[in-house]
Amino acid sequence: MRGLSLAGVIPATLLCFNDDLSIDEVSSRKHLSDVANVSGISAITVNGHASEVGSCTFEEQARILEFSLAEAGDRVPIISGVYADGSLEAAKLAKAWDKAGASALLVFPSNVFGMGGFQRPEMAIEHFKYIADATDLPLIAFVYPVQSNLHFTFDGLIKLFDEVPTVKAIKDWCNDPKQHERHIREFQSRSHPVNVLTTHSSWLMISLSLGAAGLLSGAGSIIAPLQVSLFEAIQRGDLTGAREINDKLYPFQQAFYADPFLDMHNRMKQLLCLKGDVPNAVVRPPLISLSSSETNRLERLSGIGI
Repeated sequence: MRGLSLAGVIPATLLCFNDDLSIDEVSSRKHLSDVANVSGISAITVNGHASEVGSCTFEEQARILEFSLAEAGDRVPIISGVYADGSLEAAKLAKAWDKAGASALLVFPSNVFGMGGFQRPEMAIEHFKYIADATDLPLIAFVYPVQSNLHFTFDGLIKLFDEVPTVKAIKDWCNDPKQHERHIREFQSRSHPVNVLTTHSSWLMISLSLGAAGLLSGAGSIIAPLQVSLFEAIQRGDLTGAREINDKLYPFQQAFYADPFLDMHNRMKQLLCLKGDVPNAVVRPPLISLSSSETNRLERLSGIGI
């Protein structure tokens, strides 16, 4: 399934592992299928942060995309992450994911940019050009916060959109409400609009109320039905209904996005295990299992209806 609109609710699924740290394909496929069955989602993203892409080899990423397409590709479009530091490797991934049948690509920033790449926006543009030369698929640029040192400046993004027209959306993690609103207002009103897919999942109602075209979020692996309900309420201008849904989202947001932030998907996987949807909550190093106290806090959420 290739056709998609880069808008609406796009969950990013988790990846299950066996005790020996190999991929548990059976459980991963079940999880993917469960998410694909959520009414109202627009697509699913694999090979992203939620699936611990940084700990997966090229061959594993290829297999993840392959079984994701086999399991759910007839129900929802599948977006695949392009996670690589080198532009040649990124182009290789893009070409492979296109050939395999992905509907769009989520492009992560190269960690090379962490030493001041935002001061040389032409580097990021060149990185995207290598990817765009390898595929005609629509690209989603993952926009990081300033604190990460992997961010784009506003002007840098405008140049990217002008020079790489296959960039059709951003996954916006600028983590700045003022800048986020500027992205929404100015990118989505271009003559060739670039949609803003928020990943500000800890303040999702605020973000969607500003007019984001959709959301792309690892939390969708657990709470996609609530995300769909919130998005639809905002779209129809139902503020009272949106607040009621946001009240249900609040305990999950507080739990998932507690410090340290890097454990967010670890927590989601643990909750999925506590709910009995996957057999374990194994993560790959350098991630480590959650403490018993944090697991106990998550257990209080396992009985909450979604």
